[in-house]
Amino acid sequence: MKKKILVTSALPYANGPLHIGHLVEYIQTDVYVRFLRLRGGDVIYCCADDAHGAPVEIKAIEQGITPEELIAKYYDEHVRDFNAFGISFDSYYSTNSVENKKYSDLFFKRLSDGGFIYKKKIKQTYCGKCGRFLPDRFVRGECPKCGAQEQYGDVCESCSSTHKTTDLINAKCALCKNKVTQKGSEHYFFKLSAFSGKLKEWLNETKGLQSEIKNYVLNWIEEGLEDWDITRDGPYFGFKIPGEENKYYYVWLDAPIGYIASTANYCKNRGCKAEDYWQSPDAEIIHFIGKDIIYFHFLFWPAMLMAANFNLPTDIVVHGFLTVNGEKMSKSRGNFFTAREFLEKYDAECLRFYYAKLLSKKAQDIDLTFDDFRDRVNNELVANLGNFCYRVLSFTNKNFDSEIKDIDYSFFEKNKIENKFDEIERACSGFNFNEALRLIMEISALGNKYFQENEPWKLIKEDREKAHKVVGTCVNIAKDLSILISPILPEFSESLQEQLNVSDSTWKDLKSDLKDHKINKAEILVKKMEEKKTEEKHPDADKLYVIKVDLGKETRQLVAGLKEHYAPGELLGKKVVVAANLDPATLRGVRSEGMLLAADDGKKVTIIAPDEDVEVGAKVR
Repeated sequence: MKKKILVTSALPYANGPLHIGHLVEYIQTDVYVRFLRLRGGDVIYCCADDAHGAPVEIKAIEQGITPEELIAKYYDEHVRDFNAFGISFDSYYSTNSVENKKYSDLFFKRLSDGGFIYKKKIKQTYCGKCGRFLPDRFVRGECPKCGAQEQYGDVCESCSSTHKTTDLINAKCALCKNKVTQKGSEHYFFKLSAFSGKLKEWLNETKGLQSEIKNYVLNWIEEGLEDWDITRDGPYFGFKIPGEENKYYYVWLDAPIGYIASTANYCKNRGCKAEDYWQSPDAEIIHFIGKDIIYFHFLFWPAMLMAANFNLPTDIVVHGFLTVNGEKMSKSRGNFFTAREFLEKYDAECLRFYYAKLLSKKAQDIDLTFDDFRDRVNNELVANLGNFCYRVLSFTNKNFDSEIKDIDYSFFEKNKIENKFDEIERACSGFNFNEALRLIMEISALGNKYFQENEPWKLIKEDREKAHKVVGTCVNIAKDLSILISPILPEFSESLQEQLNVSDSTWKDLKSDLKDHKINKAEILVKKMEEKKTEEKHPDADKLYVIKVDLGKETRQLVAGLKEHYAPGELLGKKVVVAANLDPATLRGVRSEGMLLAADDGKKVTIIAPDEDVEVGAKVR
């Protein structure tokens, strides 16, 4: 009996749109899940919106709506954007659900019955002006460990350490910006310290955990674990603790339990239950997370699972942060893209391809450099994979009435293609998608080389049967590529398989042959990515545009004071002269990497442009 496999991604907050940094994890997880399905695995992919806590409450206050209205709004947006990027959840749910309340209360009861919860009166951060206790995200201040400014009251986004709101230095209320005070309140605590030994044992016995992450967590245990405050005082958007009037579960208690609630949502009307995945020896659980939430997933969450007698994860795959053009994403730098903004300019599958080229089972940061992104898509996805498949299929349409007969098996033997299948399988199983994609593109390149060297367009005039066998071989290579690439590029794969006149192909079909088979009409599968010039309003200045200019070998971001002189969209497509040898400057908070030259007669400002057409990137002499 094969094991059931449950795979999860971290829950995105229901307080804003998804951005391209979020998509690193969801694309990474989706590639893995699609690979398991391709191999016939009994796998489900569950996730949910993280709908409770201060971030949701703060954003609802800002927008003048209720938290319930806010989470409904962002749930719809998240589902729309996930679908657009091909993220194939089996259940996408919300932590603000009946199931999540049920399992949160169950955990609290089991932890209490086991003697792992106790009450203690503590000092809490309090805002006198707002007249309320302040949960973590309502407090901002200096990290007590690394000194980073403007950090939240529970975790430092700079050094990933956790702390209490009362530990922050120079803490202020996030709502009114006034200094905070401290006030006594009785809270429930979870005895995390009691699980130090068991956590150490689990970390050392669980094979496959990234060594750098495991050592990091073991060091935290050696330093001594503090018991965990699982209470927040009202007003608070979340679940009330049973028997209490104004005390709520801390969001990090009910958020990971959302994985279980989402599993229960999947199991509705399917003849199974969440416990089949969470309390059965015949199940595996794999979490994908970012390195900013290591502490919660490697310490708090497994300790809670131990105490409640639920299954522990068999693996936790940790990825790094995304930088864009070598810098942290920031609206002021002009390199922050929501998922929707990205889709307005680029194809979703191109991003899946690019991320796959960068992702492995390492927690190192990855960088999305747009020049490199365009080059990789054009020179590898389009010129290698897309070109090979279209070239072969269209040649078959034109010269052999779309039919193939026999295959030249020597190609597969000579190039040890089946060995490459095994290497790709091992790479995907080990979460090393960069290596898997490298091997897939290598097979495509070998197919291109075989087609080019045999020159079937010439061979057909001398030996039609041999030319037909060459083409049949290449169609079979394309069939194999359609299977291998499907976890990374599901839409590309589906379109290719439709043209090949095959469907529902699995990993087993890699070793089956297409013979005496008729294909459908070939169509271009992926188009070259052209440089798209952009022009946006400056976020903090009425007279400035933020524009992207193609300089031939690179793209530069410029801030130009032309808004009073050129209507929106009027600059797009124009040839301009740029002073590119200047040091970058920051204009009203936005980085400018050069100067656009214009003439000003005191009445009108006009850009300087060549009077004849010249190549992009030509130098001014």
